[in-house]
Amino acid sequence: MLRSGVDLNTIRAWLGHASLDTTSVYAEVDIESKAQAVALFDLTQPTPSRSYRDHRGLMRYLQAL
Repeated sequence: MLRSGVDLNTIRAWLGHASLDTTSVYAEVDIESKAQAVALFDLTQPTPSRSYRDHRGLMRYLQAL
């Protein structure tokens, strides 16, 4: 919404935040988090050939959750 030009106070109201400060924190973290997540990807690396489902230890762990 912010990127589309909706002002922060309107976003605050949509989200039900009592304080504009709370909305500001989420808006700031969201943009930074996205940039950091994209920076972590190295698209030159091949994808793993082994499925996570073939990893028995991982599957046991996930089923125990």
